[in-house]
Amino acid sequence: MTASTLTRTDVSTVGRWWWTVDKWMLTATILLVGIGIVLNLAAGPPAAGRIGASAFHFVTKQMVFLPIALAVMFVISLLAPVTVRRLAVIGFGISFLLVILTLLVGADVNGAKRWLMLGHISLGQPSEFVKPFFAVVSAWMFAEHKVREDFPGNLIAAGLLVAVCFALLNQPDVGMTLVVAAVWCAQFFIAGLPLIYVFCIGALGFGAMVGAYFTFAHVASRVDRFFDPASGDTYQVTQALRAFQQGGLYGRGPGEGRVKEALPDAHTDFIFAVAGEEFGVLLCLLIVALFAFLVIRALIKMKREENLFVLLAVGGLAVQFGLQSLINMASSLHMMPTKGMTLPFISYGGSSLVALGVGMGMLLALTRRRRDMEGRAP
Repeated sequence: MTASTLTRTDVSTVGRWWWTVDKWMLTATILLVGIGIVLNLAAGPPAAGRIGASAFHFVTKQMVFLPIALAVMFVISLLAPVTVRRLAVIGFGISFLLVILTLLVGADVNGAKRWLMLGHISLGQPSEFVKPFFAVVSAWMFAEHKVREDFPGNLIAAGLLVAVCFALLNQPDVGMTLVVAAVWCAQFFIAGLPLIYVFCIGALGFGAMVGAYFTFAHVASRVDRFFDPASGDTYQVTQALRAFQQGGLYGRGPGEGRVKEALPDAHTDFIFAVAGEEFGVLLCLLIVALFAFLVIRALIKMKREENLFVLLAVGGLAVQFGLQSLINMASSLHMMPTKGMTLPFISYGGSSLVALGVGMGMLLALTRRRRDMEGRAP
């Protein structure tokens, strides 16, 4: 079935979806997916060669997870807000339990327990799924507190935040903890947090970052290397900056990049540098524009929303998507300390890709034109 066959009188599930989904956000997402395929074809083979795998090892694995992520995104985008909320509660409960299980029996890789393993097979990072589900659950708690003052929604949301942060810090994953906390704070602020609390939370957040510096050796190392490159190994950042310099405005051409052959994480954390070397500043600006467009478009849709739960959930998911994108790109450009965080829909990573499909699916579902949906409902 093609778009031309879906008339406005079509009351089927797919027909209602097509005429109510935000096609601009959907198009921007598909463009990012397309760019990700091209960049994985460029960065995947050198990365596979470094571990002695077949040339298209990472490309093949990514292409296995990609249709799963897109299917998940599509199915979830069909849901009504109340169903999205129920899915988020169930998904959060399962993913959080899996994070706890990871702490108990997960694989220890470079001093971090973030991956569930079945023998030599990685089952992914459950914490990737906690992010989008938790944003929607928090939105529900904040909204319920506003609607029913006798309901301790804010207290429950705060308790869940403490539990999630405790689990993530024990992996440890300080970067993801900061993203989750920042999204939670943004939602609390949108929900009408008193100004004095804003300053208190800001001070608490600053204190937490200082505490992380003195508590986690890897955090201190990354911060020290950011401010003083001579204090430690800055090889990957140096290579990434070299890639941008060699790419210039138009890039060296598809497949002509050389830095990716020496950059260990070129297919994951530093794939933005591959884009800069092979396709130049122009593609980098396009990527930035697509991420910015998605976030701004979602925030504009949020401002027009009357349902407080939907407003807070859309705001939280948009801020989360924007923060993850910003952290990855800023790290590659040495604008902040490095953090192992993927570039949404572009970097290699199966669990990350599917989790992004979940988050974008919920965002598309919550930003659909529900009046039109109700008007054409059978």
